[in-house]
Amino acid sequence: MQRALIACGAIALFSPILGLFLIMRRQSLMADTLSHVSLAGVALGYLLGVNPTLTTMFTVILAAILLEYLRRVYINYSDISVAMLMSGGMAIALLLLSRVPTAGNLESALFGSIVTITRLQVILLLILAALIVTVYVIFQRVLFVLAFDEDTAKTAGLPTEMISMAISIVTGAAIAIMMPIAGALLVSAIMIMPAAISLRMFKRFNTVIIAAGVLGLFGMVGGLFLSYTFDTPPGATIAGIFLVVFILESIYLKIFK
Repeated sequence: MQRALIACGAIALFSPILGLFLIMRRQSLMADTLSHVSLAGVALGYLLGVNPTLTTMFTVILAAILLEYLRRVYINYSDISVAMLMSGGMAIALLLLSRVPTAGNLESALFGSIVTITRLQVILLLILAALIVTVYVIFQRVLFVLAFDEDTAKTAGLPTEMISMAISIVTGAAIAIMMPIAGALLVSAIMIMPAAISLRMFKRFNTVIIAAGVLGLFGMVGGLFLSYTFDTPPGATIAGIFLVVFILESIYLKIFK
């Protein structure tokens, strides 16, 4: 539980940044796609008998690179890349799992489990949080331009392809490490929902990120305690809290604005 709480703090630092950039670039489904592909990494870990975290990270990063490539191949039909990779990743996961004699931890991979969080995963989350926040603080003007208008950024001479690839890879790594808390089916909710909720209330970029971070921390810590108390899946509990907040926000905006 202590490791889970530390992990929640680290996730709350970087997930709003990644989530908001995915929303602004209309790539919200990218997180969901990579989370489904992560199951193939878990299955590969079971099959090879190695730490699933390592194989999941390798698989998801590879999928992120492939997704960025497909997005440019089907530049006018970007949803094709999402559909192809999501279905392909699930197919590979099921094929690999069919060769595994026993996959007792599959339920925790799907829905999340507090007890599966290891010291290595906490360290990786802290490193990832420090890296993403540092890069954002230093290069936020460049990232703003890329998020709002990629064509303008390319015209200005910015290495848009390299930056986009880096964002995809970091997003994939984040999903691979976050999966033990939220599970593969709902990990994208932690990354996208706080930013999407905050975006309705605030207009300034940095304000949205701060608000999403506070909301994300509240939802994850609250979800973990409720999950621990009532023995419910952490990912579903956390996503449920975000859903309740979204409903309350919608009622507030409907009445007062």
